[in-house]
Amino acid sequence: MAGVWRWRHNPLRRATDRCEAWLALAAFLMLVLAAPAVGWLCGARTDAALQASVRTQRADRHLTTAVVVRRAAGALHVTDPEISGTSLTRTDVVARWRTPDGAARTATVTTASRNAAPGARVRIWTDRAGDPALRPMDIPTAHTHAVLAGFGAAMLSALLIECVRRLILRRMTGRRYARIDRAWAAVGPDWGRTGTGSQ
Repeated sequence: MAGVWRWRHNPLRRATDRCEAWLALAAFLMLVLAAPAVGWLCGARTDAALQASVRTQRADRHLTTAVVVRRAAGALHVTDPEISGTSLTRTDVVARWRTPDGAARTATVTTASRNAAPGARVRIWTDRAGDPALRPMDIPTAHTHAVLAGFGAAMLSALLIECVRRLILRRMTGRRYARIDRAWAAVGPDWGRTGTGSQ
């Protein structure tokens, strides 16, 4: 706004100066208004999609009690990245449980239980058929992913606006220099000659 006002009544202003000032003002307004709006819209849509995914996962998966048979070969203690705000150590074990139709099932599963000794009872996630399933995403984690998506979209929008502004400014500067070169080519050959242009 200051640039637009400065060039408003300045006798040295050129048309390109006013255009550059208006371009800077338009880019600033878009950075302040459009980029946050794009970020909010992207974050809101991502959050809605993730919340729907959370509901679907919770409907399809449920906790089942299983009995540890033994530790899995090469079992690893890993931290679950899908749990927001906590660090849960998970261990691979071979466990036995019953499916919803009563059939016995034995497989390698991952548990967050601290007691993974043979014979220990642990809680595992299974799908509707009783097969091992991944733990469903929790709501805080979904919100965190949505916030990150919105922030990323806002930053990309701001970067795009700035790139477009710089490209337009570069083009305007190139045209201004081309006009100066043409004017100089028209006047240059007579520069410094006494009486040039006089009759």
